[in-house]
Amino acid sequence: MDIIICGLGAVGSTIMEELAKEGHNIVVIDMNGMKVEDAVNAFDVKGVIGNCASSDVLKEAGVGSADLIVAATSDDELNILCCIIANKLGIGKTIARASKPEYLGLFENEGDLGLSLMVNPQYEAAKDISRILRFPSAIKVNHFSGGKVELVEFLVPNSSPLVGLSLKNLSKNFKAKVLICAAQRDGKAIIPAGDFVIQANDRLFLTATTKNITLFFKQLGWNKQSRNAIVVGGSTTAFYLCEELEKVGIRAKIIEKNKKKCTVLSDKLKKTEVVWGDGTDQDLLVEEGLEYTDAFVALGNSDEQNIIMSMFAASHDVPKVVTKIDQLGYYDMLQKSGIYSVVSTKNSTADQIIRFVRIIGNKDSGGVQRIFHIIDDRTEILEFRATKSFKKFGVAIQDLNLKKHLLVAGIIRSGVLITPSGQDVIEEDDNVIIVTREDGFASLNDILDF
Repeated sequence: MDIIICGLGAVGSTIMEELAKEGHNIVVIDMNGMKVEDAVNAFDVKGVIGNCASSDVLKEAGVGSADLIVAATSDDELNILCCIIANKLGIGKTIARASKPEYLGLFENEGDLGLSLMVNPQYEAAKDISRILRFPSAIKVNHFSGGKVELVEFLVPNSSPLVGLSLKNLSKNFKAKVLICAAQRDGKAIIPAGDFVIQANDRLFLTATTKNITLFFKQLGWNKQSRNAIVVGGSTTAFYLCEELEKVGIRAKIIEKNKKKCTVLSDKLKKTEVVWGDGTDQDLLVEEGLEYTDAFVALGNSDEQNIIMSMFAASHDVPKVVTKIDQLGYYDMLQKSGIYSVVSTKNSTADQIIRFVRIIGNKDSGGVQRIFHIIDDRTEILEFRATKSFKKFGVAIQDLNLKKHLLVAGIIRSGVLITPSGQDVIEEDDNVIIVTREDGFASLNDILDF
C-alpha cells in the first residue's frame, strides 16, 4: 500500500518503522527537516518537509494516488484538518490521532468528516491500565471479540502450584478453562506444546473468558480486583483512567501539582479524590496512604520520574504498580527491578493503526480483526474472521499443515469461546485467535504452510 505518515514523534516514528518493515511504500511529512532526513536515511521511505495541512505539501507527498494517510502529530486539530484536506484531495483512507476528551465524543461518527479512523492514544492507554487493575496479578490484559476473550500476561512466582506442571496436565489440576498460548523464559519467546513444563519466573500468556480467568486466579490464591488506587499526574490519560475506574467501583485518588488542572479534574470526576501536590514528593505519597493502597499508577510527563515514583511504591509493597513510559529503552530496567506492568501510548496506538492497515489491505473481511505484540514485539497474537475464502474448513486442527512457531489459541463461535484441542475444526464465521513468532500475517490462510 502507498501510505503517508504525518508527524515523526514517538507515535509516528513507530508506525513508520512497523509499516515500512511490512513492505508498504511510505512517505513521511514533518516540519523538522532533520527528523525527515533521519527517517529517509534509516528506512526505505521518502520524505517531505512541511506542514501536513498544506494542500501543496500533501500533493508533493502524492496524496492523490495514496491509499492511506496517518496524521500522527501532537496537534489534534492539525491532524483532523490534515485528514479532511487529504480526503478532499482524493485519498482513499484517513486516520487521525486525537487525544483531547472533547473529541472522543464529538467525532464518534468519524465518517462525517471523511475520517476512516480516529485513534486516541491516551484513551487506549487508560483502558489498558483499567484492565490490569481488574486482574492485579496480571502484568498486562488485552481483549478480543469485544471483550468475550481476554489475553492475560502473568509471572509465575517460586511458590506457585504451577511450577513443575506440564501443560497437558493443566486441566486436571484446575477447573478453569484456560489456554497457555505463549511463554517467555530467559528472554526467549516460546509457543508451548503439551509437554511444556512451567518453571518459576516464566512469563505466561493465557487466553480465556473473564469468568475463567477469575476462577483460575482464585484457584491460584491470587488477589482479586484492586479496590483503590493512587494515580500521580493529572494528564488526559489520568482523566480517562479515573472515568473507567469509577465505572467499575475502584476508588481513585489523583495527585497533581498544577492547581488549575486539579480544579478541572475535580469538577469532571465526581467520585475521584483530587489532591494538589507533587507526586514525586515521597513524604506526600506516604501521607496520602501509599502504604495502604492496592495500586499505584505513575502517569507523569517524565519517564524518569515515573520510574523513580514506581520504584518507591514497589519498595513500600504496593501490590500493583503500573508505569507509563515513552522511551522503551527503559523497559528492561523496569522488568529487572520487579516492575512488570508498563504501558506505552505509542505502542498501543501503533498496534491499532497497523491492525487497521492490515484489515483494509485484505480484499475480503477475513483479515486481521485485532493484533497485539508481546515479548518485546517478537511474537504476535492476532484475531481473524474465518470467511469463505479460508481453504481448510472442517479439517481438525491437528491435521492442518500449520506453519512453524504457530498456535491456534482460541475459536469464538456464535459469541462463545472454544478452547481448541487437536480435534476441533474451524467453521465459517468463526473468529480465530492465532499466536505466531512470524510477522506479516494478513489473512487466516497465512497460517497454512502450503
